Amino acid sequence: MHPPILNQMLSSVPDDSPLQPGEVALIGAGPGDPGLLTLRALRLLAQADTVIYDRLVGAGIMALLPPQCQTIYVGKAAGDHVLPQEEINQLLVRLARTGKRIVRLKGGDPYIFGRGGEEIEDLRHAGLPYRVIPGITAASGCATYAGIPLTHRDHAQSCTLVTGHLKKDGELDLNWQALAQPGQTLVFYMGVNSAVVITENLTAAGLAAETPVAVIERGTTPQQRVLRSTLDDLPRLVASEDIRPPSLLIIGSVTALAYDEFQPVVQESVAC
Repeated sequence: MHPPILNQMLSSVPDDSPLQPGEVALIGAGPGDPGLLTLRALRLLAQADTVIYDRLVGAGIMALLPPQCQTIYVGKAAGDHVLPQEEINQLLVRLARTGKRIVRLKGGDPYIFGRGGEEIEDLRHAGLPYRVIPGITAASGCATYAGIPLTHRDHAQSCTLVTGHLKKDGELDLNWQALAQPGQTLVFYMGVNSAVVITENLTAAGLAAETPVAVIERGTTPQQRVLRSTLDDLPRLVASEDIRPPSLLIIGSVTALAYDEFQPVVQESVAC
């Protein structure tokens, strides 16, 4: 059971009807620190019969699930998918039709590079009820824990979230001219393996080679690493420091503003 103060907080969440049999809740778990999970997400997790979860959902969040809850891992890593996305969609539909209360638990936010929109399309087509609970996306959570403001009136008047996932032909089909414009922050998700392509295309589009860059590995977790460099040195940094996913690339002058890095808070697990 939740501690009394937590029960009181959860009961105050407005318009939060119980998860119904046959309903699917897509929940964003945030970037890693279990303390960044929302109250609404925590409340619905406690009602789940089955939780289908991704690779980036940490052990601290999994520890919050009810002990009788069934868990199904469908995580994806580069070149290693437990289930293709189409089969994950079908799994959600199939389990919901058995009358179970389903939670689809995703790292970050379901609708920001989380393929939540594709899963909702299949649920809607099957006529099944669903709800989506947003989570703190990696760009916001990891940048904050690294002490980096994504926007700043003197440096960045906009922030662009970009996929760094390479196509099968090794290309990234992006509007590089728009991304190279001044006065913005670029955040590349899944960009570690495409650091060379990103650097080459941005510099070719006119972004200065000395533009500050930060790489955040395993952001908001106790294993967080933050490394800073410049755009032209980014490929060397990624290779020499053996940076691995999950990592974010943040490009822009805001990355030079963080004088003191924030340290992730190690959360103690709270039993349901």
